[in-house]
Amino acid sequence: MAERRLIVDHLKFSYEGLFNASELYSVISTWFFEKGWDWHEKINQEQVTPDGKQIRIVLEPWKSSTDYYKLVMHIKLNCTDVKDVDVEHEGKTLRLNQGLVRITFDGYVVSDRKHYWSKKPFLWFLSVLSQKYFFSDHFAKLEDWIKSDVDDLHTKIKNYLNVFKYTYHA
Repeated sequence: MAERRLIVDHLKFSYEGLFNASELYSVISTWFFEKGWDWHEKINQEQVTPDGKQIRIVLEPWKSSTDYYKLVMHIKLNCTDVKDVDVEHEGKTLRLNQGLVRITFDGYVVSDRKHYWSKKPFLWFLSVLSQKYFFSDHFAKLEDWIKSDVDDLHTKIKNYLNVFKYTYHA
């Protein structure tokens, strides 16, 4: 069975204010496309309540680094009390969203991504020995890689959300 080692544990980000939900999603998907990650959208739910929309998205992107290892992220995006508002920016009226955005990032390194080395006990034993004694430097590089990518995406989203400096008209 593939070993999934947690490297980045619940890196959290919270933002309350003006944002554009579709552009936020686009920023995330563009980042993965530019970095060569594949991804799977596990959950994409939207519920309309009297307080506003509740949006929940769970993404599981991955990137195969070798035939044996792959990098995996788990991203939970929760937007609560999202309302559509009109704002004025440079003489134009824009339709944006206002609400609370919470994002949680997890980063993993998965070994034996094709489940070949876990089929027989002897192969499993060889994989454990090789990981511990021969490929520990390689694993350390993969740890740095997933930390770097999670941090880069976190910074990209943070910079995007702090861009909104508009005057709000109720």
